[in-house]
Amino acid sequence: MKRKPKPRRSSSRRPIGRRPRVEALPSKAQAPNQRWATDLCRVWAGRDGWASLAVVIDCHTRELLGWHLSRTGRATTASAALEQALIARFGTLGRVPVPFLLRSDNGLVFTSRHYTALVRSYGLKQEFITPHCPQQNGMVERVIRSLKEQCVHRHRFETLQHASRLISNWIAFYNHRRPHQALKMKAPAEAFALAA
Repeated sequence: MKRKPKPRRSSSRRPIGRRPRVEALPSKAQAPNQRWATDLCRVWAGRDGWASLAVVIDCHTRELLGWHLSRTGRATTASAALEQALIARFGTLGRVPVPFLLRSDNGLVFTSRHYTALVRSYGLKQEFITPHCPQQNGMVERVIRSLKEQCVHRHRFETLQHASRLISNWIAFYNHRRPHQALKMKAPAEAFALAA
């Protein structure tokens, strides 16, 4: 009996080569726009089923700059969150004035050719956490945990639109009114205003 050869894995999904690792450094930054962090999570959206939420934060101010909720967890979801963050911080899309780091895990979304090309086109430098070490992306993981505990788990979303509205309200509260102990009891938007 002949064995069938195993199908070869396509390299079209992930670029080949060394990815810059964070070398176990914490995701802190000394000033705004030195390091941002991004991640994806899943949210139940009632009749619309599971949705993917991508978020982008500034690691200095902990401000949640961009987010996007969609039915798919593709690179376009993460790209939309990144572009919203760039518009929120710089007022426009285009190359950033001074290049800085964008930290993420090693998921297919963040290592896809589409996403890595987009990040480069805006002048950002990607850094990836060590596989299986989510604590290296701890700040954005903590923001997602807070969002789930204080918003997602407290509501029964009926649709994607309903989820988007309530998540948007929580993010406005988080950025402008929720004090952070690490920011000397200031809200993220206030911390950015003082640092800018």
